[in-house]
Amino acid sequence: MVTRQRGRPRSFDRLTALEQATMAFWEHGYETTSVADLTRAMGISAPSLYSAFGDKRTLFEEVVEAYAGSYGSYGERAFTEEPTARAAIGRLLRESAELFTESGHPRGCLMISAAVNCSTPEVEEALRARREANLTSFEARIRQGVEAGELAPGTDARALARFSGAVLQGMSQQARDGATREELAAVAEWAMRSWPPAPGGAREKAPETPAGRGA
Repeated sequence: MVTRQRGRPRSFDRLTALEQATMAFWEHGYETTSVADLTRAMGISAPSLYSAFGDKRTLFEEVVEAYAGSYGSYGERAFTEEPTARAAIGRLLRESAELFTESGHPRGCLMISAAVNCSTPEVEEALRARREANLTSFEARIRQGVEAGELAPGTDARALARFSGAVLQGMSQQARDGATREELAAVAEWAMRSWPPAPGGAREKAPETPAGRGA
């Protein structure tokens, strides 16, 4: 008895195609990236895209998850590995200066730039929710720092978290506008100098710049 194979075998590498879709969305944003743009970037036909990934929005959701687990994972590592709120957010900003400007992929942050001019409510809300979750984690870590005595008792954790998030989002846009790694690293250092001093008036040692010099 001959068993018939259902459908045609997939003739492309799914992970490679997903990475190519990531580059397209990262460069052009969600709204202005068409299905035709995606199939051209991924090197597959529209039927193959729909069969393997679903529609454009479903593909984008998978792209966002993949981005968060790869390019965007440096933030979680900083929060896991650094001992203080100041060190964690300072490291996140400095490493953002590197990611946002390094070669091999579009500039800036996909989570931020893909939302520009987005008129699809579900996508816009999903990206906003991710950014808000980041701010919530910033605030929680800062509150831990206050409770641990790393920051003064009167520190406004919510405002400081939003300030840090605003710097991060601004760095992404400036990278898109052509700012260099060194320029964004300087923004990160100035942002950290704006943090309130540790109790007793002594500031923590300034983090090193990418060139290896203390700021």
